[in-house]
Amino acid sequence: MRRTVNNTQPEMKENEGKEQENTSVLLLRFEYDGTNYCGMQFQENGISIQQEIEKVYEQLTRIQRRLICAGRTDAGVHGRGQVGHICYGKEFTIPTDRILKAFNSKLPRDIRINGALRCAVPVHARFDALWRRYSYTIAQTESVFTRRYAWAVHYPLDDALLHEGARIFLGRHDFTSFSKLNTSTKSYICTVEECHWERLASDMIRLHIRADRFVYGMVRSLVGTMVDIGRARRTVEEVRHSLQCADRSLNSWLAPPEGLVFEEVGYPPEKGVIW
Repeated sequence: MRRTVNNTQPEMKENEGKEQENTSVLLLRFEYDGTNYCGMQFQENGISIQQEIEKVYEQLTRIQRRLICAGRTDAGVHGRGQVGHICYGKEFTIPTDRILKAFNSKLPRDIRINGALRCAVPVHARFDALWRRYSYTIAQTESVFTRRYAWAVHYPLDDALLHEGARIFLGRHDFTSFSKLNTSTKSYICTVEECHWERLASDMIRLHIRADRFVYGMVRSLVGTMVDIGRARRTVEEVRHSLQCADRSLNSWLAPPEGLVFEEVGYPPEKGVIW
C-alpha cells in the first residue's frame, strides 16, 4: 500500500540547501520502485523519493540539503536511471568510493543509489539535461509478477497500428492535448526524438520514448492514446488532428502509472557525466 502520511516540505535553516560559492556538487543516479511513494517530489499527502534521500543525507552529515532531480515522476511510477544533484559544503566528507554503501545502508530497500559523482564542472540535474528517456510496459496476460511494473491490457492490440501511432508524436509539437494541466508549466512544446514499441514476448510489449523534456502526464497520456489506436478505438488521422488542436478534451485516458519507468537522462559531453 502506498505510504500516506501528512507531510510538508521541511523548512531549512538559513543558508542550508542554498547554492553558495563554497559548495560543490554531488551528482547521484538512483533507481526506485515507486509503488509505495507519492512521487519523486515532496507532497503533502505522502512520502516521496526526494524526502527519503534527503533524510539519509541529513543522517550522514547532520546538515539539510535539497535534492534537485532531472524528472518529476508521479505516484506509482518507477525509476531506473533517475539523476539528482545536491550542493554540499564542508560537511560531506564521505570518500567517493564509499558513497553508494553509505547511502544504501540507510535507504529503504526500494530505493538504491547506483551511481555517484563529485562534479569537477557544476551540473544542474534538471536544467543541464539534454534529454530524458522513459519506457512503458504492457502485459497482455495478467501475472502477480508483473502487476507492479506493467499495465495488464486484456484486449488484442494491433502491433502495426501501435507503431503507426508512435510515429505521430516524433518531432517538435505542442503536447497540450496529451498532458495534464499544470499551472506552473509555461510551455507544452517538446521535441520527441525517439518513440517506438518493442515486442518483448507474445504477451508483452514496451514503449521507448525520448524527448528533450516531458510535460505533466505526457507519457501516460500518449500510451493511453496509442492503446486506443492499437485496439481500433481511434484512428491515426483523428489523433494527429488532436495533437494539432492543443485541446485536452480530445485526449484519451491516461495509462496507469505502474508500467512507467524513468530510464535515463543525458547531459552535454563537456559536463563530464560518465557513470
